[in-house]
Amino acid sequence: MKLWEKNIPGIELEEEGSFEPYIVPHVVESASPHAAVVVFPGGGYFRRAEHEGDPIAEWLNSLGLSAFVVHYRVKPTRYPYPQMDGMHAVKQIRHRAAEWNIDPARIGVLGFSAGGHLAATVCIQAEEGQPDAEDPVDRVSARPDFAVLCYPVISFTQHRHEGSVTNLLGEQPSEEMIRKMSGELQVTSNVPPTFLWHTADDAAVPVENSLMYASALSAQQIPFELHVFPHGRHGLGLSEEDPQVAQWTGLCAEWLRRIEVL
Repeated sequence: MKLWEKNIPGIELEEEGSFEPYIVPHVVESASPHAAVVVFPGGGYFRRAEHEGDPIAEWLNSLGLSAFVVHYRVKPTRYPYPQMDGMHAVKQIRHRAAEWNIDPARIGVLGFSAGGHLAATVCIQAEEGQPDAEDPVDRVSARPDFAVLCYPVISFTQHRHEGSVTNLLGEQPSEEMIRKMSGELQVTSNVPPTFLWHTADDAAVPVENSLMYASALSAQQIPFELHVFPHGRHGLGLSEEDPQVAQWTGLCAEWLRRIEVL
């Protein structure tokens, strides 16, 4: 389904035939309103990794959760448009919650790598609903109710993933923008409960990204759960090739039960 039902912000800045963001719904049937997860695949703000999209939605479906995989804009599109796509996706699902028998108070985000950065910035920069907005989608809040961040890009200041920084902000971003997009510096008390996992020897996105974000959440007294596995390459997704890291799905499911999402 289309992400933007009307005009797409920023699309006029690009060449004709530009990519139009969209959502792939994976909706489960339920007798009562259930929770949903908005999924952001990773890819360094350069692409969207397939194994971090539909397969993740199918796992979430197996837990009884509806999932919506967001094909958000990436390079050559830069900030703020990927973040606008992310927030609008949450709004779209919340606005149409009754249509899918979804509880609008149990809508979370899940992201991998740069998609984890997108999920974190949606949590941090979430727009509140505007009751008098012309578009009814804009009348609902973009704030997720929970977040799952998988080997996320968090910091643009230290231990950073250079590709994500350049693809999102350009070759010479200002210090102000670098700090604004560094999640560990921007966490507020409005950020929702968060589950994080990483591998200690991730060679692409250092584990310090998750450690710093967890520390920032702790400073704001936001409930979180962090798991660091000793070994594992970057971009494992469901981690079917690594049984030890694959434990993250069961750990995440238990966490979702504890916070009453399941």
